[in-house]
Parts: sequence; C-alpha cells; structure tokens
Amino acid sequence: MLLLLASNISAQIQDPVSFKTELKTINDTEAEIRFTASIDKGWHVYSVNLPSGGPISATFNVEKIEGAKLIGKLTPLSKEIEKFDKVFEMKLRYFEHSATFSQKIKITGSSYKIKGYLEYGACDDESCLPPTEVPFNFQGKGSTKAVAEAAKDEETSSKTLKEEPVTALAVDTLAIAKTDSVASTDTVAKSDYWKPVISELQSFGGSTDHKNLSWIYIFVTGFLGGLLALFTPCVWPIIPMTVSFFLKRAKDKKKGIRDAILYGVSIVVIYLTLGIAVTLIFGASALNALSTNAIFNILFFLMLVVFAASFFGAFEITLPSSWSTKVDSKAESTSGLLSIFLMAFTLTLVSFSCTGPIIGFLLVQVSTSGSIVAPAIGMLGFAIALALPFTLFALFPSWLKSMPRSGGWMNQVKVVLGFLELAFALKFFSVADLAYGWRLLDRETFLALWIVIFALLGLYLLGKIRFPHDDEDTKTSVPAFFMALVSLAFAVYMIPGLWGAPLKAVSAFAPPMKTQDFNLYTKEVHAKFDDFDAGMEYARQQGKPVMIDFTGYGCVNCRKMELAVWIDSKVSSIIENDYVLISLYVDDKKPLPSPITVTENGTERTLRTIGDKWSYLQRIKFGSNAQPFYVLLDNEGKPLNKSYAYDEDIEKYVEFLQKGLDNYKK
Repeated sequence: MLLLLASNISAQIQDPVSFKTELKTINDTEAEIRFTASIDKGWHVYSVNLPSGGPISATFNVEKIEGAKLIGKLTPLSKEIEKFDKVFEMKLRYFEHSATFSQKIKITGSSYKIKGYLEYGACDDESCLPPTEVPFNFQGKGSTKAVAEAAKDEETSSKTLKEEPVTALAVDTLAIAKTDSVASTDTVAKSDYWKPVISELQSFGGSTDHKNLSWIYIFVTGFLGGLLALFTPCVWPIIPMTVSFFLKRAKDKKKGIRDAILYGVSIVVIYLTLGIAVTLIFGASALNALSTNAIFNILFFLMLVVFAASFFGAFEITLPSSWSTKVDSKAESTSGLLSIFLMAFTLTLVSFSCTGPIIGFLLVQVSTSGSIVAPAIGMLGFAIALALPFTLFALFPSWLKSMPRSGGWMNQVKVVLGFLELAFALKFFSVADLAYGWRLLDRETFLALWIVIFALLGLYLLGKIRFPHDDEDTKTSVPAFFMALVSLAFAVYMIPGLWGAPLKAVSAFAPPMKTQDFNLYTKEVHAKFDDFDAGMEYARQQGKPVMIDFTGYGCVNCRKMELAVWIDSKVSSIIENDYVLISLYVDDKKPLPSPITVTENGTERTLRTIGDKWSYLQRIKFGSNAQPFYVLLDNEGKPLNKSYAYDEDIEKYVEFLQKGLDNYKK
C-alpha cells in the first residue's frame, strides 16, 4: 500500500528543476553563495526583479545572519531569455536548461553564520510550479583581516535577523485557524479535510491533461498551404504540362510514372531542405524567442503586408529569371535523377511569385511556435501537398481531362490569400504594439480592422470589388458565393466584440481584453472562498460539493482557462449554481500569523506564507504540485472525479463537472 501511494505521488509530483548550492571564497573578506540549477527540457526558471503583477521572481531570503552582511542583491550569472508575454502584458526574463544565481557576502567577524533560502518560480507551456525554496546554511571562520576591516567600518555590527518561533506539527495533525465568519459546529476534525486522498483520486483515472498536438497542427497547416498554392496561376497550368512531358518522353508507361513520382519526391526534398535550413540558420533558441520579439514581429508584419500587396496585383515578387533559365538549361543537358531533380527545382523558382508569399507566411507562423522542428514539419506538409497531384495524375492520366481549366478563378485564389495575409499581419503588429506600449492597436481597433478586412473580402467574392488582374466579366461562382457568405457572417460575428464580447473564435489573435477601452461584458466567474477550510465548512452547511482551483497570480494557463473555459455559459452555470468554488493561490505572499514547520517525505519544511500552505495542501492531499489543477470534493474532502489540468476543451470540462455532480448525488 505504501509503495502504491508513493508511486501515485511520484506520478503527479513534478520536479523539473534541481539546484546545487555552494559557498565560494572570493578573498579574505568576501565570499559568494552560488545557486546552480539544472532545468528539464521544456521548463524555464524566472529571473530576478520581474515587474509586479507578473510571475514569481527569484529572490534571496535571509533567516539568520551573524558575522557577515550582504553585498548588493541576488545576481543572475546565466544568459537570460527575454520576451513579451501577452497574458501578463509585460516583458519577462527567464532561463532554460540551466541557471546560475550569485549572492555576495562580506565577512565581518571572527566567525560567521548565514541561513536562509532561495525562492524561485518555474513554468512550462502547460503548467507552473508553486514558489519553491532552496535552503542553505553556511558557517565558517573569518580572517584577522576581515575583523580588522570590520572594526574600521561604521556599520561594523551586522544586523542579525532573529528566527521567528515556529510550531512543529506532523503532517496528519496540521492545524489551520478557523474563519470567524464560519460556524465551528462541524463534527469532522480539521485534519480530515487535509487527509491525503491520492489513492482515491487515482482510482478515477489519470488527470485530464492537455495533449500537445502542435506537430500535427503544423503539418496540417503546411499541407493546406500547399493545396492553396496548387490553385494559383503559377502552379496549376504547369501540372498537366509536366505530367504529359514525363509520360511522352518515357519509352514505357512504367518509366513515365516512375519519373513523375521521382519529380514529386524531389519537390518534397527541396522544400524540406528549406525548412531545415531555416532551423539551422536561426537556431532553436532564436526560433523560440521569435514568437514575442517585438522587432521580429514588426518585420513579420511588414513582410505579410508586402505579400498581400503582391497578391492584390500591385507587383510580383519574382526571383531573377537568369536563375530559372540556368537551372532549366542544366536539366535539359543532363539525364537521370539529376535531370528530374533540376526540373523540380525549376518549378520552385518559376512558381515563386505565387508560392513565395504562402511559404513566407507559413515559415513565419511555424517559426514563432517555438518548436525547433516546426519549419521542417511545415515545409514537409507543404511539399507533400504540392507534389501529390504530379504523382496522382501520372498514375491516373485520365484524370487530366477532368482538371478545371485555367482562368480568372486562379487570380481570385491569390486575392483571397492576400486578404488573409493582411488580417494575420495585424496579429504580429499587435505583439510589437503591446511590447512597446504604443496602444495603437487596442482590442477594439484590431477588431474594427478585421471586420473591415473580412467584409471587403466578402464584397470581393461577390464581384463588388475588382483588382488589376481580375476579369471584368467574371460572374460570381457558387463556391465564391458561399465563401462570401462565411466571410461576411464572420465580420458580423466580430461586431459585438467592439463592446467587449469575448469572441472565442478570435481570442488567440486579438489583443487582451485589458486593452479594451469600452467593455460592457461583466460575466466572469469568481470564487466564493480563497480559504480551504472556510470553503469546506460552508459547503458542508449548504450541502454542496466543492471545486478546488489551485491557481497562481503568475500562472499563465490559469488565466487562459478562466478566459476561455469558465466564461462559457454551461461551465459558469454549473460552477456558480452547483459547486462551492475555492480558489487557492499557491504564490500568495501574505505571511501566515506564524511560520509552521512540517515534515514532508522525511524532510523538514517551513511554511511561511499563505501560498506555502496551499501548495503544501496540494502536494500532501492530492499528490500534485503544478497549476492549473482542478479537483472536485464532497463535504468530507473526498474526490468525486479525476483531477483536471490545462485543457481548453469546454465539452470535456462540462463532462468533468457533471460527473462530479452525479457521483456526489450517489
């Protein structure tokens, strides 16, 4: 049973950061306390002195110091990564893979003692850890020189921080003060509320975690980009010509099919090489920083605007004609696989005026995802879609007769892509606008521009607007009509957002709700309690189940869940009407009335703040230490369903809440 309990705890307790602490002597009178961290892949540790309202900064805390004094403040020695965070609306600095902090001290006595702890915060893409302490306790002998220098100093007597008295308690007898507003007639002991329920929680199954499907998403995005490129005037007319060439020049049909397949494989190799080259040129860390780097986002904005203008017909982005001429002549003078590869390379050069803006947009999107392999995966999807028809038409030549003929509809495809690139360009400008605080693109301004863009797109598809390369007498086709209907409906859908409507469909692109100057939307879910025992007591009196929300002021994904999931009418109705919601902030820095010493896994820990207490509760009762973390309890503190982590699927969240209610009624 103990082994099972231990395995359940280790299954959810995350320990992505390990610190090594050492005292290094600088000279006879100075030394430094150095903290060196090893950080698991995908996690990061925040640096020092972050702005207020942001995540947990690394801080140096002294509990007792004798015969020494601090010199300066805690200093990071590792190279920081700095980026703008849209959720916190501020620049954040953090470390990946490893981090080193240093605090210098001056020795002022014949002997010295210093005891305290380093506190830090750590997050990955889905969850954050509560503020974590790295304790230290050093002592030693001071030199004669140190004593002499200290005697000359006016401030010789170092200030000693006396350790506050603490109350030692075992895990199962941790006493929590009652809240005055709640009656104390409960027959259930407080320790029962805090009793571990890890095995009971695990019996419901594993936590509902968010699954990372980013690679699949990137591949599908690239594939769709390749399909769009097929229908442009630079690619579509080339397909039948190329397939016919391979079939006619071959002595037999099998060789023609083989050459066409090799031609398609060559296209995949060329574009895949391009994606790998982007990764090698920029590097993994640079790609990760692109997503919120203001300068890069301004460049991306300008790039997409230029691409959009090109698709509208203002000009064509083409490579030097001499490049394609040389490659084409080389292909004719060679044979075999090299000839086929050079022909595929000629296609990429000739079609660049149409495929270039699509590839540029795709690379911008996937590069800012932060994944080192994203450009290669995106280009693989793009290339497979682009190469697929050459292979299929070679295998089934009769299909060539059913291909739609080239015409004005292909230019319509380009213009539609131009509108979409113009819309997405605003997303990148928004990041830079938030970083510099220009306030040029607040949420309502962004939405107003998107409303206009998609309304104009709808009018274009209906033939009310014409661009230079459009046919004057082209009638509105049935597909164009339905696309116009969708575009205009989307524009109308966004109009309420000007007055504060959430608009979940565009929440990933639009600036934060905080930038909205005029907001009539007030439907937000608020916790009834921020104290565990008071909330449990109230729920018992009201005969309602409890929803515990382990959260943090510095938890990005906690805010995402509240904005994307909790405001849903079904979710908010269940939480507000059927549950007692208790939100426990694990990074709440308000001090406890007096520190509490607990023994956890054989190690003595001191709980100093309210956040420490709630973090401890999450670990010992539920065997977890990451946020967001949601758990449903009955009036005795026993789980009603499996826990829930970061997953913005509303239907899953409703199912999670409803199953807890059903089990409570049973």
